[in-house]
Amino acid sequence: MSTTASVTAPPERLHAIRHHRLLILAGLFVALAVAMLLSVTIGAKSVPLTDTWHALTGPTGTENDIVILSLRIPRTAIGLLAGIALGVSGALMQGHTRNPLADPGLLGVTQGAAFAMVLSIIVFGVSSLYVYIWFGLAGALVASVGVFALGMVGGRGGPTPVTLALAGAAVSAFLYALTSAIVLLDEQAMDVFRFWQAGSIAVRGSAVIWQVLPFIAAGLLLALINAPGLNALSLGEDVARALGQNIALTRTIGVTAITLLTGASVAACGAVAFIGLVVPHLARPLSGPDHRWLLPYSGLLGAALLLFGDVIGRIVARPGELEVGVVLALIGAPFFVALVRRRKPVRL
Repeated sequence: MSTTASVTAPPERLHAIRHHRLLILAGLFVALAVAMLLSVTIGAKSVPLTDTWHALTGPTGTENDIVILSLRIPRTAIGLLAGIALGVSGALMQGHTRNPLADPGLLGVTQGAAFAMVLSIIVFGVSSLYVYIWFGLAGALVASVGVFALGMVGGRGGPTPVTLALAGAAVSAFLYALTSAIVLLDEQAMDVFRFWQAGSIAVRGSAVIWQVLPFIAAGLLLALINAPGLNALSLGEDVARALGQNIALTRTIGVTAITLLTGASVAACGAVAFIGLVVPHLARPLSGPDHRWLLPYSGLLGAALLLFGDVIGRIVARPGELEVGVVLALIGAPFFVALVRRRKPVRL
């Protein structure tokens, strides 16, 4: 149901729609809670639920307590943050470009982070995740600002969906070529980049979580602020202007939110694919086109899907594990093909 139709519906109908959406939201919270519980208890070493509860409520330093508190909890937390960030940024990206095949990497964020992290290893000799994550975030910010600036060249009233997509594709290709040239010449950079490119939430300790949390929180706040303006833009830029919408400001807020969300997640976890591309397609039939509901639905679905994928990676490769980026790519590609074949193309 469109936003316009919802506004003109009788109060009883609006109440029923809202109640239905709240029920779906509650169901998504339950699914996410199950995913988090599985993420904490399942791994190379299975931990009983009683031991998990003991570790959370009254740890005494046992082996299971250490596994839960030092490894599983931080891993689940970073998966939660990254999944929410990628799901919301994917919905924003598809909304702003009006392209159902767009994902957050289209703005050059992923390749900007990769290039900066590799450059930090070569130029500054950085070897710690807690240091080069800042380079990755800075690279993501610079790349997206560059894309946004290129998208404004020759335009009126700010970048358009087409100019943003073209500029993002060009910047991403250029940075990917530079990154590939660097890693081929340096073995240390190749090792770090290879692990980062696969996409993993296997962090040790909580330092990474506190580093990315402020950026993700700011990005989510901007995304919520951007939702009403994005609803107006979905009606067309002429209609949005007639409704008093500042197109350039709305685009700027949206691009900033995408940059913060995607930049923080890829700097911490690497290039976790599939989430930003497919999750909005799963959320849209549940929420409708209203971004005030689509964004939280996408965030919850993204987090649940990422954590479920990480659990699958731990199970199928015991006693080792598959990185979540690999698992999601293996599952996501055929799933997305099936989704496209079953449904008519979505017009955004």
